[in-house]
Amino acid sequence: MAKRRKKLGEMLVDRGVVTADGVTQALEYGMEHGKRIGESLIELELCDENVVAESLAEQFGWEFTNLDGHAVDKEALELIPSKMIEDYLVLPLGMVGDKLKIVMTDPLDLETLDLLHFRLNKQIIPTLSPVSKVKRFIDKFVNPEGDVLSQTMASIDQEAPEEEIGDTVDDEDADAPIIRLVNLIITEACHSRASDIHIEAMANRVRVRYRIDGVCHVRDDIPKSMQGAVITRFKIMAGIDIGEKRLPTDGRIKLIVAGSPIDFRVSCLPSYHGESIVLRILRPDSVNVGITALGFGDADYKVFSEIIKQPNGIFLVTGPTGSGKTTTLYAALQELNRPDMKIITAEDPVEYNFAGMNQCQVKEDIGLSFSTILRSMLRQAPNIILVGEIRDREVGDVAIQAALTGHLVFSTLHTNDAPSAITRLIDMGIKPFLVASAIQAIMAQRLVRVICSECKTEDKNPDIQTLKQLGFTDDELHGKTIFKGAGCQRCGDSGYRGRLGIFEMVVLSTEMRELAFKQAPTSEVRAAARRAGMKSLLEDGKDKILRGITTPEDLLRITQAEGLAID
Repeated sequence: MAKRRKKLGEMLVDRGVVTADGVTQALEYGMEHGKRIGESLIELELCDENVVAESLAEQFGWEFTNLDGHAVDKEALELIPSKMIEDYLVLPLGMVGDKLKIVMTDPLDLETLDLLHFRLNKQIIPTLSPVSKVKRFIDKFVNPEGDVLSQTMASIDQEAPEEEIGDTVDDEDADAPIIRLVNLIITEACHSRASDIHIEAMANRVRVRYRIDGVCHVRDDIPKSMQGAVITRFKIMAGIDIGEKRLPTDGRIKLIVAGSPIDFRVSCLPSYHGESIVLRILRPDSVNVGITALGFGDADYKVFSEIIKQPNGIFLVTGPTGSGKTTTLYAALQELNRPDMKIITAEDPVEYNFAGMNQCQVKEDIGLSFSTILRSMLRQAPNIILVGEIRDREVGDVAIQAALTGHLVFSTLHTNDAPSAITRLIDMGIKPFLVASAIQAIMAQRLVRVICSECKTEDKNPDIQTLKQLGFTDDELHGKTIFKGAGCQRCGDSGYRGRLGIFEMVVLSTEMRELAFKQAPTSEVRAAARRAGMKSLLEDGKDKILRGITTPEDLLRITQAEGLAID
């Protein structure tokens, strides 16, 4: 009887590097984000990447190769074409007899092993090393010109020891290494289409991550010795007090990147290992998409276009942070932004400026709240009002009164789906008859990643389990083709490029207004919405899978994270 291969989690628990609870946490995280346990343990910082790679090597009977300080064998690097090294993340170490010894990052990647054997006509001896170490080695020695950022960090780290770097940066010296490094991080993030830059202080390093298409990607680690100077540089650029390290601080940066003006909203947060900074990248073109580019199906597009042209009432867009609510509302306002229409907005903060709109910034510290701005703007005789978010009863009451007195009001609300927005408003303390009278429509939305058009290909072996979890039936899949992205240079080998919305549109029917008046539970309101023809978020996502827009895996990622379901 074959001996059972010990699981990675069990091995790490036996070695005392992680607890059983930590393994459970990593497994749950992996289920939510579609990652293996090793990746999850590293991302949750429960285990060092070297330890994970060592254990994986032991599990599969491979040798572990530590690339830290590994000598460069130029003759060995010439044994495999540089394109293959970069594409498949493999490193040749040299010949052992008539066999080629290489470094790989995944012991389950048998396809790459077979490919190397076939292309090089050599027997392969695989060894294992962490992904980040292999990438860094490739950037440094195989394609050094291709990664200026890593080169800059390496040169700073080698030239200046910790005590020389310190916490100060001379703002007048544009050629200072730290200034070059920070500028490179910002420029690279913008070119990578990132929406956020995360500079995160860890115990022995500073992690740099870019959020691209809603998913965080680890870019590199900044040596701990640079932490103070890098944080200080970002603070100087954002106009933040560099002496304040105990309290959260905020600022803004305005730059021209590749000829385009870009704003960065900067948030600095004290943490256990030092301050961490997040830069939200605000591109003017990212909200100038137009209604047709939001991702609506034909039926929802028709309803949306009719609703935003109503003379009065409230139109609510719901969803969590980062689900595209602001982009949707701005697209609607731009459609309506004409010389004969007066539009006033109350936002916290004002992220994008638009000609022809009166935009007001909420400033709670001086008493300029949403409700104060709302009451004042009603005396300005607007046709259309945008309230950034209905946060409490006071704001909700004023917004509803505005809708009932002849204004069209747009706003957002944090709820999981469209029907629950009704009960959420009533729970805030707003009178049920006002909710029933004022709301015209509610739309919930999420964002799914779009398959890259350059490497889009048929998925000949789609994961049946994933399709079942999404509720697909055999009849729905019959004769249909599932697509995926193979990964290419244009999409950064992710298989995705850009995002589109999935939507759940509810136009309040007479039955739903009666249920709101009676304070019926969300389940009854949702059932009534379904009877009125509402398509759920998940159903809209499934439709986009069958149309070849996104993948089952990406929709499942959203589904598991948010608990979306079909009634």
